[in-house]
Amino acid sequence: MAYDDIEDIEHSEQKGFNFDLRGFLFKLLKFWKLFVISIAIGLFVAYSVNDRKQNIYRLSSLISLENDQNPFFTANTSISFNWGGVSGKVGKTIIALKTRNHNELVVDSLQFYIQYLKEGKYRKEDIYKKAPFYIEIDKSKGQLLGKPIGVKFLSNTQYELFINFENDRATTQKYSDKSLQSVTAPKGRFTKIFEVGEPVDLPFAKFTLNSKEHVAITPGSEFFIQFLNFDAVVNSYKGKVLVVPYSKTSSSILTLSLTGHNKHKIVDYLNATTAILSATDLERKNQYATNTIKFIDSSLSIVNTELKAITDTMNAFRKQTKMFNVDEELLQISEKISELESREEENQSKLQYLSILADYLRTKTDYTKIAAPTSVGIEEINIAGSVSKITALAIQRQELEQLVQEGSSSLQELDGSIDAEKNVLLETIASTKKTINIQLNRVRQTKANLENRLNDLPEDQQQYLKIQRNLNISQEAYNVYMSKRSEAAIVKAANISDISIIEAAKDVGGGLIGPNKNLNYMMALLVGFFGPFALVFILFLLDNSIHSADEVKRLSKIPILGLVGKFEHDNSLVVYEKPKSAVAESFRAIRSSLQFFYKKTDKKGGRTIMLTSSVSGEGKTFCSINVASAYALSGKKTILLGLDLRKPKIFDDFNIDNNTGIVNYFIGDKSLEEVTFKSHIENLDVITSGPIPPNPSELLMSDAMTELIEELRKTYDMIVLDSPPLGLVTDALELSQFADTSLFVIRLNYTKKGMLELVNAKHKTGELKNVSYVLNFYKHNKSHGYGYGYGYGYSYGYGVYGNAYHENTKKNTFIDKVKNWLKIG
Repeated sequence: MAYDDIEDIEHSEQKGFNFDLRGFLFKLLKFWKLFVISIAIGLFVAYSVNDRKQNIYRLSSLISLENDQNPFFTANTSISFNWGGVSGKVGKTIIALKTRNHNELVVDSLQFYIQYLKEGKYRKEDIYKKAPFYIEIDKSKGQLLGKPIGVKFLSNTQYELFINFENDRATTQKYSDKSLQSVTAPKGRFTKIFEVGEPVDLPFAKFTLNSKEHVAITPGSEFFIQFLNFDAVVNSYKGKVLVVPYSKTSSSILTLSLTGHNKHKIVDYLNATTAILSATDLERKNQYATNTIKFIDSSLSIVNTELKAITDTMNAFRKQTKMFNVDEELLQISEKISELESREEENQSKLQYLSILADYLRTKTDYTKIAAPTSVGIEEINIAGSVSKITALAIQRQELEQLVQEGSSSLQELDGSIDAEKNVLLETIASTKKTINIQLNRVRQTKANLENRLNDLPEDQQQYLKIQRNLNISQEAYNVYMSKRSEAAIVKAANISDISIIEAAKDVGGGLIGPNKNLNYMMALLVGFFGPFALVFILFLLDNSIHSADEVKRLSKIPILGLVGKFEHDNSLVVYEKPKSAVAESFRAIRSSLQFFYKKTDKKGGRTIMLTSSVSGEGKTFCSINVASAYALSGKKTILLGLDLRKPKIFDDFNIDNNTGIVNYFIGDKSLEEVTFKSHIENLDVITSGPIPPNPSELLMSDAMTELIEELRKTYDMIVLDSPPLGLVTDALELSQFADTSLFVIRLNYTKKGMLELVNAKHKTGELKNVSYVLNFYKHNKSHGYGYGYGYGYSYGYGVYGNAYHENTKKNTFIDKVKNWLKIG
């Protein structure tokens, strides 16, 4: 394989992505100040969050859902109630906790719409039960919403009420009906003094402030009362109580948990919500019995009226006829007829109940108020079971209506179940009515036969027996209804809720779940570290500047001839004015290294050195002046040519007027002697560029340039060419034919890596011969490696062709100084 092919392969490999891990690590070390500041800011923010954020607590209680059977409900009980089972109670409990009705009951019972506040470090803190006083409000009057009412105690028995009103209108709410009103308010600061226990009667508030027993009030202490919108408070708690099974094996035992900022409020809300759940469940459970008792009471009232009327009739008849008894045989026949009439009355009651029930099912939609069939003696299991199921489904639908919209799939499913059960019940009612009618006809026929046997008796005896039968029937009906009512009342009184408390909520310490201060500090450390890390990584990826000798070696096969450090001086004559400095020594080292190149050439006369760079601002002219000075001070007769015709510089350092220069020589206006100036440095002459010409490239390519170099070789030992930047114009390539060696100046942290590709290409094609690199602004740092540790603050720029080059002359601002301290480019 040819040598050129090997070079092509190596060059292509160098073009590929090659992440400089070592350079990146050094870059991270260089930005250590930014990491320290970022982490410090992160920790400060975390501390502020931890200090300002309110503590969050979670407390819990334990309840049981069991199908608790009434101890008085036995097989001998004639009143039949179907209470349901445990199945589905968990779901119903979760639904109940999310309903608005339930949360309204809890909030109203605890009066959580009243806040007791005290001014804290960052906000008004909710002190709830820790306030040394409490208020009793008049719910029928409007209370001021959303605005703190200040309470300043002047003594143990006197306080000042103060409120700041921004305008002359205020909003109040009556907690009796939750209505809102707009009232007139005194604009500005309102104050008024009241006695403890004295009613406060204002247009925007009506309450009585009472002190707590055994709680001392400090004179001068300030508190605040704030009334909240009832609906807003309910919404804040709605669905906030979480319900989970206590264990996988016991689904009927549930854990209720609630989070908040005040542990006393959490405890009270959990315990109140459990108590109201239990009471609501018991009320629902007793609803069937309640409906039955109401039905029996209404029937009992009618029977009682009839019994009283018949008793009065019997007393009047006896008083009139003086008849108090009849024959035993007649009495037995009458008792049989009475028994048959009782059965007739019972069957008629059953038929009446069934007719009313059927009509109710067809015309009504609320099936929660149906009385038990057994209250009228209907023992048909199918009817009692269907009525119980329909009632339970109707109650479940009422609970679900509060959570979902009408027409939802869950409601439609319940309605389908109710309709199906209702159709079955209607068919059962029709069949039962037929059976009862058959029994009723038989009773009436038997009764008629017995009544015929009494038709031959005297009229007064028949009348007596008739009244007696009616009296017996009414008395028996009255006794039956009283017995059934007592059974229902006993069942209801002895009934207990399926929801019982196993472990009430209690503040026993702990319960803190937030803020997680350790996590916040850890997040602050991570963000504080990885924020700058990401920034440095992005800057590193986007940074296309050369920072070290290692990068130059990796990107180019051209050797590095010398390293020039950064040196602060008033001018560029460092070698002459500071001969003992490290920078002066580096230029003398470059002078020594150049001798190896000249030994390889057989040219007669002086040697030529061309110095160029990629763009302006990389120190090309600085290096040219000092290389020329180094040779001159070593005894070599040296001349420095300012060939950067577009942006001349070298005349300032030698205090030479640039009105006359090499441009005048090229155009034949001046002779070589006229444009050559002797400097104050021994053995060093200078030819400046002169006025900026319109055609610099044509002048440098002219025969006059060739003649100039040939003439100078005869007179001088060393000829230093300060050429234009190679990356901007082609002038340097034209001048390279006159150079025995070329020095390409690279300013670390400034020169772009892409410029080395240009140099490599020109060197490969032979346009640049005997070229070497000089690294300017070099700094050796043992901890960072070669060239690392530089900042990026060197601004540069250049104009279009013919408009010269431009350096950034802007003064550093405060932000620039901060960036420089942080070493951010």
